[in-house]
Amino acid sequence: MSAAPASPPPSPSSPPPETGAGDGQWLKLVLEAGPLLVFFLSNAWFGLIPGTAAFIVATAISLVASRVLMGRVPIMPLVGAVFVFVFGGLTVLLEDDLFIKIKPTIVNLLFAGLLTAGLMTGRHFLKLVFDGAFHLTDRGWTLLTVRWIGFFLVLAALNEVVWRGFSSDTWVTFKVFGILPLTLVFSLAQVPLLMRHKVEDAPPASGAGG
Repeated sequence: MSAAPASPPPSPSSPPPETGAGDGQWLKLVLEAGPLLVFFLSNAWFGLIPGTAAFIVATAISLVASRVLMGRVPIMPLVGAVFVFVFGGLTVLLEDDLFIKIKPTIVNLLFAGLLTAGLMTGRHFLKLVFDGAFHLTDRGWTLLTVRWIGFFLVLAALNEVVWRGFSSDTWVTFKVFGILPLTLVFSLAQVPLLMRHKVEDAPPASGAGG
């Protein structure tokens, strides 16, 4: 929801293996894109401040729906939602759209910082995000982490350029129809890396902390 992170940051999280992977991914996409669509339409009809209020409500509903329909709330949408509540709440209470506009920048920088800290301390935090959906070599996790760090930094920079240099409506359009598609395309572009560094028969939970 970096739309966050974005949101993040759709997030790169994945449904548990026992749920239908395809159905689970489509459901997560709908749950993450729904609040963004509400934000876009509300902004077009009522303006950015009311649109932000609607975004907060839609995000809360999305979290509840995720818990009910999927049995859990993925990490990155949950983190993104917390920032929606904080920065969106400040936007509505203070009637200042600066807070909601800088949220994607702060969230993406936070994700990049956390992943960087993980690399520096020998931990692969993406394992938590992907929730066991992939089993990669240590080099595979490192390469994937470096790529996501770079991507989050690019999203933060793009958000700064758009909100500072263009109208609020243009920024909302970018947030809804720019960040999410870019994240999807980037995620798909990582498939070759995932295949190259896949561990076919991963040993159970050895070195899980990465």
